[in-house]
Amino acid sequence: MSLRNPEPTALAGQGNHRGYLIRLTAISTLGGLLFGYDTGVISGALLYMNDSFDMNAVEEASVVSSLLFPGAALGALTGGRLADRIGRRGTLLVCAVLFLVGALSCAFAPSVGFMIVARIILGLGVGAAAVTCPLYLAEMAPSHLRGRMVTINELMIVTGQMLAFAINALLDALVQDTQVWRIMLGVASIPAIALLIGMLLLPESPRWYALRDRLTDTRKILDRSRTPLEAEREFQEIVEASKIARGERGQVWRDLKNNPWMRRLLWIGIGLAIVQQATGINTVNYYAPTILEQSGLGVSASLVATIAVGVTSVVMTIVGIWLLGFVGRRKMLLIGFSGVAASQAVLAIVFLLPPSDIVSYTILVAMMLFVSFVQCFIGTCVWLLLSEIFPMAIRGFAMGLAVFALWTVNAAISFLFPIVNENLGSTGTFGLFVLVNIISLGFVHRYVPETKGHSLEELEFHFRTEGEKAQVS
Repeated sequence: MSLRNPEPTALAGQGNHRGYLIRLTAISTLGGLLFGYDTGVISGALLYMNDSFDMNAVEEASVVSSLLFPGAALGALTGGRLADRIGRRGTLLVCAVLFLVGALSCAFAPSVGFMIVARIILGLGVGAAAVTCPLYLAEMAPSHLRGRMVTINELMIVTGQMLAFAINALLDALVQDTQVWRIMLGVASIPAIALLIGMLLLPESPRWYALRDRLTDTRKILDRSRTPLEAEREFQEIVEASKIARGERGQVWRDLKNNPWMRRLLWIGIGLAIVQQATGINTVNYYAPTILEQSGLGVSASLVATIAVGVTSVVMTIVGIWLLGFVGRRKMLLIGFSGVAASQAVLAIVFLLPPSDIVSYTILVAMMLFVSFVQCFIGTCVWLLLSEIFPMAIRGFAMGLAVFALWTVNAAISFLFPIVNENLGSTGTFGLFVLVNIISLGFVHRYVPETKGHSLEELEFHFRTEGEKAQVS
């Protein structure tokens, strides 16, 4: 078996199963929508929450970052192992329950301490869904649709963030009550219920069935989502890969110790997770209204202006998904990190100008440029690569470790940003991000492999073969 481009016959008749795959993608990516909403809604809710709880800076940072760490970080670690143990579908059902309980707990929180615990519960769902949803989509998708199906989850994440910004602004205009933040946070319970009901109607991943030697179930799922030719060819590849993976399953640490090629892929995955967050994208997602308010805009104007950031995220993610049909993963990342470094340099310079409405809107435009490069070229690719590069035997575990690193860095940046910004100023802070993203560009150029156009089993065979050759030499 070798890496090759998909044969034209593999694309024939793909429309016959497109409706099934669309329904599956729409339901499973509600986890991504909740991921985005729960991380984005706090930016507006904070502006009112202070009136209820009179929080100091540490309490405010804790409310924001507790969802990320320990919440999402632990959710990623446990979610990866849970996805291997009870299945991708079963784990997404657990996530739906966590989203529902967490959203309602946040809405009725009587104190800062209760809010922090509720945000941790939400974080467990966010972290586990961040691991499981891309895995589920990657394993359910035909190879020629995998890129676009997996990155729909990223589109749902940024759509959730945009909805959070829009709902925050709408509620600010309609509800003249300092307790409006409770409604902002409670809205998340609606898609959580939809995810819970929807996942009860979807099947388990065919690769997870194969790992448990349930090959009849594997074939049934492939027949529902592929043409007969695609199903037959992919079934044979899965059978071959699962024979090896079943011998390795349950011995993750042993396999990582004995297989340098697996360790290399794990470190590349962790590196990808770190550099995605090191862009600083979540400083915009969490603190955009605060940054704009401090630059001279009022609270309401800041909330409305932030919607532009959300719309930019959605539009550019759609553009990124379209580009993935033509452009390789590596090239997308290289363009993305180059653009991010350049746009952050512009942002750093704009912060040197004296405060005014013109400067505030110039900062908003620079933020939108920054967000455009991240969401179009980086956000779409990193989650996709994480779902593709790990071998079957350690896929859930390795994805969990990588996403644990992602959320840990996310939490650290989110917690430290106000502190660093206060000490270095906005120009110094975004100048620091420029340096970090130049380093990230070097990492991608040196280490990240290309995965476009090949099945998961072809990629695993290639990485295994190349790793064994390197070990022998």
